[in-house]
Amino acid sequence: MFPEPPTSGPPAPDTPPDSSRLGHSPVPPWALATIILVSALLVFSCCFCLYRKRRRRSGKKIQAQAQVHLQEVKELGRSYIDKVQPEVEELEPAPSGPGSQVAEKQELGRLQYSLDYDFQSGQLLVGILQAEGLAALDLGGSSDPYVRVYLLPDKRRRHETKVHRQTLNPHFGENFAFKVPYVELGGRVLVMAVYDFDRFSRNDAIGEVRVPMSSVDLGRPVLAWRELQAAPREEQEKLGDICFSLRYVPTAGKLTVIVLEAKNLKKMDVGGLSDPYVKVHLLQGGKKVRKKKTTIKKNTLNPYYNEAFSFEVPCDQVQKVQVELTVLDYDKLGKNEAIGRVAVGAAAGGAGLRHWADMLASPRRPIAQWHSLRPPDRARPLPAP
Repeated sequence: MFPEPPTSGPPAPDTPPDSSRLGHSPVPPWALATIILVSALLVFSCCFCLYRKRRRRSGKKIQAQAQVHLQEVKELGRSYIDKVQPEVEELEPAPSGPGSQVAEKQELGRLQYSLDYDFQSGQLLVGILQAEGLAALDLGGSSDPYVRVYLLPDKRRRHETKVHRQTLNPHFGENFAFKVPYVELGGRVLVMAVYDFDRFSRNDAIGEVRVPMSSVDLGRPVLAWRELQAAPREEQEKLGDICFSLRYVPTAGKLTVIVLEAKNLKKMDVGGLSDPYVKVHLLQGGKKVRKKKTTIKKNTLNPYYNEAFSFEVPCDQVQKVQVELTVLDYDKLGKNEAIGRVAVGAAAGGAGLRHWADMLASPRRPIAQWHSLRPPDRARPLPAP
């Protein structure tokens, strides 16, 4: 009547497996690889999205900064264009009248000099002793005078005294010698021109003394004072022209100078030609900080270069730099002689400032222009501080 108790024995075959056995079952390798690959794709996708988002933000920021730099440079260029003044050579001579007569009567000062002739060596000895009452050409009411001495008609062989700083009564005490036969001396004219030295621009003529040697008795030494006369405007020697382009990229802080060509250069060689090349200097604060140069073109007065040179100039420094191009004649045996030079920059005037202003007003565009070469500055001792 009562059910029989269950008997012990092996479990039924359809009994579910023990959970401890499931924990030890192996995972297939393809499943592990799939999980790792999916995880890596998810991480890569998140990183890529974050990178693109950050890049868009930085791109917008750089673009905004670039627009600001471009606008600043354009406005700077326009402001320079308003300041451009014509070169001295471009101005027409002032008409003669009562005003000009007053200017001619202005007292320029006087110069003391000495003359003697050494018959043994065949030399004219010129002493530049002192000057007094010179005209003040500097803003501070003074001048930095020096004297240039030469014998016409030869202007190339000339001597210069040292520069005396901030004085209208300099004591020079310097002597110079010109080797010239006595028989030829009568046809010469001694010129002693007093200049006001300027470190950053053209030196201004204060006045000059001209002594026809035919009127001087050189049988004994001569010591004399003479009043300075207004120096006549000299007709500038034609040295040639040079064409180059300027390009400035404010965002990259890059200034590119392309030397294109030159024409009608001065003849420097005996054969009536030259071997010209161009040196390009970047100046900052009046000092040369970078230098480049073109290749040498043989036997020509009309060289073609088309050579580009780049300089790093940050946007905040573009007002403080200047570019100077000097054309030189290459000499294989002697010293390379300068034919002429051109300077462009914010501190330049006339065509040099005009070219610089046009470049800044049109950033990223090359602006080409022809310039007339000017005489290279002669080396001269700087005034003592």
